[in-house]
Amino acid sequence: MTVYLVRHASAGSRDNLDAHDHDRPLDSSGQAQAEKLSDWLRHFPITRILCSPFPRCVQTVEPLAAALKLPIELHDALSESSDIEKSWKLLTKAATSTTVLCSHGDVIPDLIRRAQLRGLHVPGKSGCAKGSVWTLDHWDGKRFATGVYTPITP
Repeated sequence: MTVYLVRHASAGSRDNLDAHDHDRPLDSSGQAQAEKLSDWLRHFPITRILCSPFPRCVQTVEPLAAALKLPIELHDALSESSDIEKSWKLLTKAATSTTVLCSHGDVIPDLIRRAQLRGLHVPGKSGCAKGSVWTLDHWDGKRFATGVYTPITP
């Protein structure tokens, strides 16, 4: 099966002094990225969409969920500053079906590093830009065979 690991789309700049920064929504570029993401991924046999409960993540996958008529399942294990053990456990459970997981820039690199330590082959460039997608293929119960990084520009 395939997992599409999505970093939330553009949501402006972080403001660590703002106690409500976790509520930051997508900006206009992020909304365009979310639409492009939907246009691309809706052609795949996706059966689940798992997402951080932060609004910017939910808004990133809303167009895709609407196009596929799927619910968005919120999981704290995909939130910012999540414990890698919980995030990894959710990722590996999700890998039994073709699934989208939407998370943050501090979670995704840790998941990719862990996958690489377990044998993930990355044939091209790596990254974690806002609105980007990691396509993780061929889960065998222990590891993914390949991971392809794709940035989504607005």
